[in-house]
Amino acid sequence: MIRVLIVDDHAAVRAGLHTVLRLEPGLVPVGAATGEAELLPLLEQTHPNVVLLDHNLPGRDGVQLCRRIKARPDRPAVLMYTAYDSTELALPATLAGADGVIEKRASADELFDAIRLVARGRRSLPPISRDVLARASRRIEERDVPLLELLIGGAPPAEIAEALAIAVEDLEPRVEGLLMALRIDTGSSPCA
Repeated sequence: MIRVLIVDDHAAVRAGLHTVLRLEPGLVPVGAATGEAELLPLLEQTHPNVVLLDHNLPGRDGVQLCRRIKARPDRPAVLMYTAYDSTELALPATLAGADGVIEKRASADELFDAIRLVARGRRSLPPISRDVLARASRRIEERDVPLLELLIGGAPPAEIAEALAIAVEDLEPRVEGLLMALRIDTGSSPCA
């Protein structure tokens, strides 16, 4: 059984996901949260295998929450769920440590497949295009370009800190700043 925790700020979306997951053999919805305040206690209570995490949340967005989830010692797989073009979310999701990205317009079967894939420890991220990288490079400070490259390459924190000649504890604020600079503008979409 794959235990799935749903995080979305829209009640109808949470209810719909809960219903379709409950009906799919092998998938068990173990809880639902509207954002960070509800998510953190639910992680402790439910011990999910996969967190299905909306990208556009009030307060700390899904990318920032993904980073927090993936920093936990008992970290579940995180599948980012987005109403936006997944190719635009590929870079921030990768930097945050997400295991996959799926668009909300995907079919139920595609969603189930993505959940099963990340639950098995595989990744389901769209490729990061040269155009996305070029736009990202223009939005970040020049000193963070090597950080971006190391994060995309999956280098561990100690290796990144050594390569950048900074203390490991100084790395997290730099990554948070990078994620903020790359934040997707969600003001234009009617359905987040």
